[in-house]
Amino acid sequence: MTDYTIESLIEKILAYTPDAEVSVLNRAYAFSREAHGTQKRVEGSPYIEHPLAVAAILADMKLDVTTIAAGLLHDTIEDTESSVENIRNIFGQEIAFLVESLTKISRIEFTTREEAQAENFRKMILAMAEDIRVVLIKFADRLHNMRTLHHLSENKRLRIATETLEIYAPIANRLGIGWLRTEFEDLGFKALMPDLYNDLERKVATRKEEQEAYLRDVTEIFRRKLEEEHIPGDVSWRIKHYYGIYQKMLAQRITFEEVHDVLGLRIITDTKANCYAILGLIHSLWSPVPGRFKDYIGVPKSNMYQSLHTTIIGPKGERVEFQIRTLEMHMIAEHGIASHWKYKEKSRIDEKSDRYISWFRELMQAQKELTDAKDFLDAVKGEVVPEVIYIFTPMGEIKEMPVGSTPVDFAYGVHTQVGNRCVGAKVNGKIVPLRYTLRNGDTVEIMTSPAQSPSRDWLKFVVTQRAKNRIKQWIKAEERKQSIELGQKLLESELRRHDLGQSVLKSEEMEKVLKFFNIQALEDLHAFIGHGKLSAHQFVNKLLPEKPVEEIPVPKTAKPPKEHKGITIKGVDNVLYHTAKCCFPIPGDPLVGFVTRGRGVTIHRKDCPNLDKTAVDDARIVDVDWKVEGDITTPVKLFLETVDKPGMIASLSALISSVEVNISQLKASTTEDKKAYITFILDVRDKKQLAALTQKIAQLEGVIRIMR
Repeated sequence: MTDYTIESLIEKILAYTPDAEVSVLNRAYAFSREAHGTQKRVEGSPYIEHPLAVAAILADMKLDVTTIAAGLLHDTIEDTESSVENIRNIFGQEIAFLVESLTKISRIEFTTREEAQAENFRKMILAMAEDIRVVLIKFADRLHNMRTLHHLSENKRLRIATETLEIYAPIANRLGIGWLRTEFEDLGFKALMPDLYNDLERKVATRKEEQEAYLRDVTEIFRRKLEEEHIPGDVSWRIKHYYGIYQKMLAQRITFEEVHDVLGLRIITDTKANCYAILGLIHSLWSPVPGRFKDYIGVPKSNMYQSLHTTIIGPKGERVEFQIRTLEMHMIAEHGIASHWKYKEKSRIDEKSDRYISWFRELMQAQKELTDAKDFLDAVKGEVVPEVIYIFTPMGEIKEMPVGSTPVDFAYGVHTQVGNRCVGAKVNGKIVPLRYTLRNGDTVEIMTSPAQSPSRDWLKFVVTQRAKNRIKQWIKAEERKQSIELGQKLLESELRRHDLGQSVLKSEEMEKVLKFFNIQALEDLHAFIGHGKLSAHQFVNKLLPEKPVEEIPVPKTAKPPKEHKGITIKGVDNVLYHTAKCCFPIPGDPLVGFVTRGRGVTIHRKDCPNLDKTAVDDARIVDVDWKVEGDITTPVKLFLETVDKPGMIASLSALISSVEVNISQLKASTTEDKKAYITFILDVRDKKQLAALTQKIAQLEGVIRIMR
């Protein structure tokens, strides 16, 4: 049994809000208790203890009655027969919104756990834009679940602990709630690596015992110094949390014995000026360790954290870390966005709170643009990354960037167009490569050019979500633009082949055919054809009056015709045959036929590499030759390796059209090393026409090689 009761909860709230409307809490408790009925938690305790515990955590954060009532009701929609309408009718719209926003999207079937996780976070993030209290209640819910994690199965423990470390702890840090981030990290660390956690816990306790007398002496020396100088200051000890120690050991590749700031002193004073005065006193008593001073008062962290940090060589040569801050700074460091929230006015994000969540806008943009579950979760993790550096603009403005950022990340942080037009950068006055890793305190100047555009290669080294999104958007828009240009040329060429004018594009028949292929507009049609999702040949055939609708299925990808006139088999006509898709023989190629059971004769080129695997029985080989029958064309597959540059596909298309060769299918892909691989299926008359075409293509700038 636990000590959580509605009476102790109300007592806790009245201690900081004497005029609290406790009747709402009594009604919320009664509703929740009745709704959960005889439900039990995994360990066997009554389920009502969980919402009571969540409400108590919210009261510890000194939140308002509305939030705490929502905490009592947070599981009623998901786990009981209650509905949002019930809660809205009894408790009002505000509480109903909070409770509904906390309900998982459990009624939708997802193909993967990651997809479900992403959608639930997407819902929570959208609700945060409406009311930040949604995430504060979610934090309290997750914290109590983490405190009781040992009752769950191993798989659930590992999944919940990992999610807490990767997402919940960083978000708590971003919102400046230091104590919550610390507890999330230590509980997650304990669940994922219990042996290592227990070992660190034991070592920290031993060091504390060994150093208590030493720290008492240092504290006494410094208290006397403060009194002499008449500077107010409350001196206390602090212990670095276990996960923080582990991360330091990991990052610096050191042992526990080499971590010097496990124990330290914290001094809380009255004014900012006295913070700096106390720093001067510390440095006058003991020598500071070079490189270990950090001024987070002058340059606060993104989560509003302010403090002075310094490490000194104390008595007996021991290192001691000091943190110096005002009481207000201490409250913000511990409680962050929850330390000043004015719930009585309205729950929307105010100007002061907005400073906590500037990162949040990128997350909001990401949730609109990223449909893939993994991409969205990566965006969440990328935006709440806690490790940052501070970069200066040439005008002295400070920009906060994630560790590992490059000049391109910085450029997109300034403005999208600065990023798109970035050609180079100067760091501290010297030109550096765009993939250069920025360091704390660097001054960065971005050089731009109107002729520059983003490169796919940038995606290999940028780290901010903003930069990644903007580069991908540009590439996507550019690829669509190229597809539209190419598709328009291919369609116009095909229309001319059938003596159809441009007026047909505005006809009623055109609208019917677009509808048949489920295409909304002419621009989309051009994009489909240019991208290779539909061939111009197939689309125009559908426009021709002699072709009934039923005869042409909606294609997923364009396919070459299966049968071709103009081939004789041992002088006998009317034999069922088809040309092999592996080698696409054309007039002029030496041929061989292979009898395929149930499918007639398959025609291959004699040099087809697949023929040796197929022709295991010589008795099934037949003589085949070409028979010229008028102006017929035959499909041929052409494979090109080119430089990946804008306009390459359009140039190839224009060249192919100029020699009156039809493109029936096109597929293209690119690689990270700026190469493009393009596959055409062309309708040619014979080998001679193909040879002339490949010779012209080979002379085109950017073409590396051509293969059939």
